[in-house]
Amino acid sequence: MSKTILIADDELHIRALLEQTLEDLEDEGVELLTVANGQEAIDTIQAETPDLVFLDVMMPKMDGYQVCHEAKRTLGLSETFIVLLTAKGQEADQQKGYEAGADLYMTKPFDPDVILTKAEEILGL
Repeated sequence: MSKTILIADDELHIRALLEQTLEDLEDEGVELLTVANGQEAIDTIQAETPDLVFLDVMMPKMDGYQVCHEAKRTLGLSETFIVLLTAKGQEADQQKGYEAGADLYMTKPFDPDVILTKAEEILGL
């Protein structure tokens, strides 16, 4: 069964870096999806039910906390693993992320090797 990763970030260079970091997983049958704002993220999560989401917090239309809360609490997608990947590294921000339903909170700038290893771990590859 194929796996799906959604990358949701409003910054094109971050989306590109994450795509480049994770592209080797496509050889393992993983599909990569990208969106540029929170509304597109929740629409894609609802339509595609990705296995893993790398979600920025500060995005237009809907922030990452709202997307996470909507996916986990409203849509009940407990099987979708959500990583909040953000520049907001304060403890209060992390707590807000976990309260919204995030499974993991990581800060930018990130190490691409850590992102790839986490994705492989989460997807069981």
